[in-house]
Amino acid sequence: MVFIVFTLSVLAFGSLGSISVFLKPLTLEFGWSRAETSLGYTVIALSTAVFGVLWGVIADKYGTRWFGVVAAIAMSASLFLLSNQSSLIQFYSIYFVFGAFGAALATAPLFANVSFWFRHNPGLAIGITAAGGAVGQGIVPYLVAISIGANGWRSTYLIMAVVYVCIALPLSFLIRESPWREEVIQSGSDSERDFPLSEIEVVAWISVAVIFCCNCMSVPIVHLIPLLTDMGRSVEVASSVFLLLMLSGGLGRIMGGKLGDWIGALPTYMIMSLGQTFFVFWFPHIDSLPLLYFVAIFFGFTYSGVMSSLLMCTRMMVGARLAARAMSMTSFFGWVGMGMGGFIGGIMYDTYSNYVWSFSFASIMGTVNLLILLMFYLRIRSKRKPEVNSAVPPRNPILDPVGAD
Repeated sequence: MVFIVFTLSVLAFGSLGSISVFLKPLTLEFGWSRAETSLGYTVIALSTAVFGVLWGVIADKYGTRWFGVVAAIAMSASLFLLSNQSSLIQFYSIYFVFGAFGAALATAPLFANVSFWFRHNPGLAIGITAAGGAVGQGIVPYLVAISIGANGWRSTYLIMAVVYVCIALPLSFLIRESPWREEVIQSGSDSERDFPLSEIEVVAWISVAVIFCCNCMSVPIVHLIPLLTDMGRSVEVASSVFLLLMLSGGLGRIMGGKLGDWIGALPTYMIMSLGQTFFVFWFPHIDSLPLLYFVAIFFGFTYSGVMSSLLMCTRMMVGARLAARAMSMTSFFGWVGMGMGGFIGGIMYDTYSNYVWSFSFASIMGTVNLLILLMFYLRIRSKRKPEVNSAVPPRNPILDPVGAD
């Protein structure tokens, strides 16, 4: 299951990241502004967010057995239609379908399924699965850039459609629900949850934080390649920086999950958030290519560590009965943040004719996220009171390593 969902994540997030590579060819051919074109990223993010909540409810009630099959068909069909689109309405509509029936089914509900295959130390499994998104956002845009240079953007969309259906569809038939989740779905109860805050409050805290967190990370995801080409870099060099960023992100997601097993999910989330907030600011201020690679590596590592630790927080704080809808709900606000950040970054570029304020905005949003996480941490500490007359202090599942008992 880890490999299957990893692969589907590569494809889903790879298409999302590829929008940044298609941005310039589309603006040049159709005369669209960068804000208008980057709104396609917002559309796919918001459609994934809205429909992800619906699929999360269905997953908690019926399981995720056929989610991958529908996602594979929807992603491939959308890419085929994009190869023939010629207007903004078509562009937005097709990406809406990709998000609603492709990415929304292939991400949060399946992440929830995978996470409950492992009762102890689930962080590593979550990290490996989530690493597919980072790897996809690195490799797919890099290959897309090469293909656009050789074949043009229309043929590239068509090639993607064929590759996606050949890879995703056969794997999707192998998806199974975790035994733990199946048991909870059938019984309708979950007796293993032990956390001081209610599930509703947990989801609320994470959802608010993730809006600002994803505003921070989405600006470089959408605008890093256009930024670097504006600075005189070739598309190939710009894509190589983005590739390195995302490959280091793959490692960051794995290590973020494992670190969550070691020190707790929320401390890991805070550490990784601090890293992405610091490094995102520097992209438009760097001329040296080696230094640019250095910042890309560390931003990629920390931003991706945020994603796996975020999933880890939801996994550890919410029971199996509500896992899919909880991950889908927090993902909803994450996608909202991703869409907002990409679009606002484009607006700021169109306003100031450079990306300095776009990336400064990203860093400010990251700082707000950190403040919210700090308040969340203090809220948990205030609610967790030590047990009286107990020889063994209670274990905190957020601060203590999972499986320490």
